[in-house]
Amino acid sequence: MEKLHSLYYVLEMAGTFAFAISGATAARKRNLDLFGICAIAFIVACGGGIIRDLCIGATPPAGLTNWPYLVVALIATGLTVGLFSLVELLHRPVLVFDAIGLSLFAVTGAEKALHYGHNGEVAILLGVTTAVGGGVLRDVLLTRVPVIMEKEIYASAALIGAIIVVLGNYLKWVSGDLAAIIALLVCFSLRILALHYHWNLPTPVDKKASPDKKDGLDKG
Repeated sequence: MEKLHSLYYVLEMAGTFAFAISGATAARKRNLDLFGICAIAFIVACGGGIIRDLCIGATPPAGLTNWPYLVVALIATGLTVGLFSLVELLHRPVLVFDAIGLSLFAVTGAEKALHYGHNGEVAILLGVTTAVGGGVLRDVLLTRVPVIMEKEIYASAALIGAIIVVLGNYLKWVSGDLAAIIALLVCFSLRILALHYHWNLPTPVDKKASPDKKDGLDKG
């Protein structure tokens, strides 16, 4: 398999590190043991990329065969566990590192799909899958409602980032590296601004429904 451009390899490692911190922090807050924290961190860091690689035929997936992914995830986990009080000083640390990983993986996911000769539609979908896959696995394993199932701007931020990568590749309006950087910054900024200003996607509201009813069941 040809190696991706060095920029995207660096971004992939950075995304792995960020998502591993996100996963380790969430697992630590659930009081999992050390093995559980390491497992969640690795799954979050590499889960989306593994799904992507299986979809594009890059088998066995890089996250399982390339040792740097595991090493980076374990280093991030060690730092999170050892410096957990420092990590907690960050405002909503899981969400911050999750936003970083989201942005990085949206870019590298779309880029790798294009690198393997897939069209723009596939690249966009797999960019989103790479970005949100690990977070979904984390939330499922920790028995939380996945963020993408809520009304927060999350997967849509990754979608916009992946679209910018694909447009930059097809339209050649800027260099591929610059398009990746723009996509990364746009995705990250959108996610952070959405968190700060509580931007949400519209939710259908049934005006006829009683406020005392939820999911069709009466309260009390």
